[in-house]
Amino acid sequence: MTQMLKNSSQAAARPSGKQPAHLTVYENLRDQILFGELAPGQAVTIQGLTAQLDAGMTPVREAIRRLTSDGALNMMGNRRVIVPELTENGVEELEFMRKSLEPQLAGRAAQNINSQDLEALKALDDDLNGAIEMGDIGAYLTLNYRFHAMVYRIARAPIMAATVDRLWLQFGPSLRVVCGRYGTLNLPDKHADLLDALSNEDVEAAENAMLGDVHQGMNQIREALRSATMVN
Repeated sequence: MTQMLKNSSQAAARPSGKQPAHLTVYENLRDQILFGELAPGQAVTIQGLTAQLDAGMTPVREAIRRLTSDGALNMMGNRRVIVPELTENGVEELEFMRKSLEPQLAGRAAQNINSQDLEALKALDDDLNGAIEMGDIGAYLTLNYRFHAMVYRIARAPIMAATVDRLWLQFGPSLRVVCGRYGTLNLPDKHADLLDALSNEDVEAAENAMLGDVHQGMNQIREALRSATMVN
């Protein structure tokens, strides 16, 4: 199910026709990081990525360069890269940035949303609720990201949305750690409140709903990291 969701979301986001190899490699590697298939602290070789992605060395190096610039990968010696592990200070910074930007985007979405957008968001949220009930972590991560990304697209604030997308690359891998610790039934889902606010075009309520969603999600990441530190 997860792979089908990823393939369909990628296909919907890309124009028809063949795209450059480096872009395909970048998107595939980005998805692996964003949805936690490459775990925080996991080091991989560049040669290993070329085999896994069935790509040439040049597009893989270009993808790594872009993802390193986004803060999603760190270069190591011996031609290896690693998904950085979040520190508590990193969580604090990311939470501050998310709380500064994402409620603003939600408020703008409340001003711009139309009936088609709203129905699409409700359909995504229905699928997300199904993934939560089934305990499908991969589907939850994919659908949760797609829901947020659609809200931010509706906001029509591309600079803020692009910044937030880079932030997601830095905390996204840790969400899978949270899923493994808490299970899907205890994962953050303030989407019902947000959908109500968007339906009513209520800017303040949309901002507050998003603020609550961000706070809950980042707090669970913080607690999961603290628990892991205590165990180690």
